[in-house]
Amino acid sequence: MDIVQPQTKASAFNRFLVWRSSHISDRQFILLLSLIVGALTALAALVLKWTIEHLHTLVLHLIDNTESSWLYLVFPVMGILLSGLFIKYVVKDDIGHGVTKILYALSKRQGRIRAHNMWSSVVASAITIGLGGSVGAESPIVLTGSAIGSNVGSMFKMEHKTLMLLIGCGAAGAIAGIFKAPIAGVVFVLEVLMLDMSMGSLLPLLLSSVTSATVSYIISGTDAMFNYIAPVPFALERIPYVLLLGVVCGLVSLYFSWTMNKLERALAYAGNYYVKFAFGAICLSVLIYLFPELYGEGYDTIDNLLSAQNLNDHMLIYFVMIILLKVLASVATNSGGGCGGIFAPSLFLGCLVGFVFTKTVVWLNPDAVIPVENFALFGMAGLMSGVMHAPLTGIFLIAELTGGYSMFLPLMMVSIISYLTIRLFQPHSIYSMRLARKGELMTHDKDQAVLLFMSMEKVIERDMKTVSPDMDLGHLVTIISKSNRNVFPVLNLNNHLIGIIQMDSVRNVIFRPELYTRFTVQDFMTDPPVRLSVNDTMEVVMEKFDKTKAWNLPVENENGVYVGYISKSKMLSVYRDLLLEFSEE
Repeated sequence: MDIVQPQTKASAFNRFLVWRSSHISDRQFILLLSLIVGALTALAALVLKWTIEHLHTLVLHLIDNTESSWLYLVFPVMGILLSGLFIKYVVKDDIGHGVTKILYALSKRQGRIRAHNMWSSVVASAITIGLGGSVGAESPIVLTGSAIGSNVGSMFKMEHKTLMLLIGCGAAGAIAGIFKAPIAGVVFVLEVLMLDMSMGSLLPLLLSSVTSATVSYIISGTDAMFNYIAPVPFALERIPYVLLLGVVCGLVSLYFSWTMNKLERALAYAGNYYVKFAFGAICLSVLIYLFPELYGEGYDTIDNLLSAQNLNDHMLIYFVMIILLKVLASVATNSGGGCGGIFAPSLFLGCLVGFVFTKTVVWLNPDAVIPVENFALFGMAGLMSGVMHAPLTGIFLIAELTGGYSMFLPLMMVSIISYLTIRLFQPHSIYSMRLARKGELMTHDKDQAVLLFMSMEKVIERDMKTVSPDMDLGHLVTIISKSNRNVFPVLNLNNHLIGIIQMDSVRNVIFRPELYTRFTVQDFMTDPPVRLSVNDTMEVVMEKFDKTKAWNLPVENENGVYVGYISKSKMLSVYRDLLLEFSEE
């Protein structure tokens, strides 16, 4: 009975799939799945948010009751330790850099994300941030939402193109659910995940995003995440200051992205988990003890800045120090074993940059009328646009987070200028630079995206007739007569490619039997124009074909052993099939 029951369930599910394929069109079913993904993602976001808030409240209650600020040295370390042990011994997989992992799944895994990502990032990030880790919960929930989309699609046997769309639905739903920002959710998928927009994909993304935001509204209310009331309407004479703030935000974004990337790469060489934990624990605890604003996501500080509460000019240097050290606190949190993202740090830093910028301008020009609350809001949009290379996301997310729709024009200005500033120095966002270095980044360039989805295994031809250098001409002619190729790899005893034989090289002697024993393969052998590696990306392969003007090129493995040949005609055939698949609505 224990064996029959699961088989019966599987059989019933398979019957449902058959019924679905004959009664519900793929387009309609995708809309249904996008609605389900949106609802599930919203629930996951609310669980994560609720857990973080309650852990955070508990910790601060203990610190306030004991009046022991030294506990700031303890709880964040406990958070990254527990999270690191959970990841190391329970999850047993790397779940950091959530958005980067989504980009990798889109470009190299055909839209498949491991099932544990539907819950593991929620648990790890809740522990990390709830106990004081200086990171944000948004990247983990975006990975969670994308994993929900991928696994729901896999469960219903959807093709990989649909899985990619459902990943986008999960990501849009995650942003919409945790921020109550449905427009920003869709825009985030377009800009950061770089999915192509078409009428076939836009509706599911919108449906997921709206569903998630609606569930979030029903459960947690319709209030915006931050309390913001514009004290002074925006005036045109402040435009120069807004543009200058955009430049400053772009430069701070560059500092944040570049420093985080360098620190993470340096710590990666440490290798040992406990060495990285020790570094993270010491840095994080000391920084939070000296600068309590670095504790957790920093949303309380944002609320204070947006309402201009408890602020004075003497905090200027203090906030400058926090701006410089926030990146170290975030890297220490994640590298030490914690799990979190850079959404919250970007918002936090942007708010501080807006405050510091305003106070600096007023100090230099006392006659300037620049409301701190407004420019703190603009700074949030500027930093997010610069760090993520996503100006539209910055504009709509900040407007939806704060209800600051009356500030759309300056939000657009600061976001665009910040983005253009950082693009002068850094072509890729903090999420995509890791994949871009390896040639694994999917972009809006259709040609590049198709090449990225092509794999060496699909185009390598392994049935080429091979010859040895000491083989006589007669034996070579026999092999040529049984082959429909015009190129023949010459291999030594170790299967290393030492040259090639082309039909043009032997055409003049192939019908002269008296020469069959006089010449060997070595006499006609030439070097190939270039050798390909099994580790080359398809973009590199195509570049080598274009450069050499060859129609066939040999492939070797890491040890220089011959693997096979790639023909340009086979590549173009596979390329065309994939291009047609991409172009279908």
